[in-house]
Amino acid sequence: MSQENIRILVVEDEIKVASFVKLGLEENGYSCEIAYDGLMGKRMFDAENYDLIILDLNLPYKNGFELCREIRYTNQKIPIIMLTALGTTEDKLSGFDSGADDYLVKPFEFRELLARIRSLLKRIAIAETEDNVLKLLDLEVNLNTYEVNRGERRIDLTQKEFALLVYLLQNKGKVLSRADIAEKVWDINFDTGTNIIDVYVNFLRKKIDKDFTQKLIHTQTGVGYIIKA
Repeated sequence: MSQENIRILVVEDEIKVASFVKLGLEENGYSCEIAYDGLMGKRMFDAENYDLIILDLNLPYKNGFELCREIRYTNQKIPIIMLTALGTTEDKLSGFDSGADDYLVKPFEFRELLARIRSLLKRIAIAETEDNVLKLLDLEVNLNTYEVNRGERRIDLTQKEFALLVYLLQNKGKVLSRADIAEKVWDINFDTGTNIIDVYVNFLRKKIDKDFTQKLIHTQTGVGYIIKA
């Protein structure tokens, strides 16, 4: 898909910010439409085909977390970038848990937003042109369809559980520190006061390993985690 055919939906209630983003995107060859509240954003998403969504969180009528979850319920693939003034670690984790692919805090530099858009679109393009299936023993993860199977069993994962599993599999046999995982999966600096990484690894273990004799996800004491046969 050529850049000028890429349609981006910006859901932003601040008119100046929305206009600034739209102008910048169009100057860089993208097609852009704006929704000024959450309900309008949902209606436009349902009615049209977009290639990427930029989403504020503090929106009238329907907040960004809720809208993101609703979009993810019907579309697992479309890249979603949250662009918001809410910048705490908890806010970011809530954003990722609701299904966002990336999270950028206001105020922001437009070139950084542009870089993240290009990165996400490139990732989608690669996934669509390759047979992206990650395997380890009887575990299979399809990056195109977001399907996860172990043996004959279909395993349902949240967006972040899926991203964590993919990162582990892409580095199978390698010990990954909590800092590595925080940076690559959550795009945050690891806070030693939070146990969010351990919590999510445990979520994943319950789904991937609990009912199977051979365990795949292992703890390297004092270092981090590794997935291996």
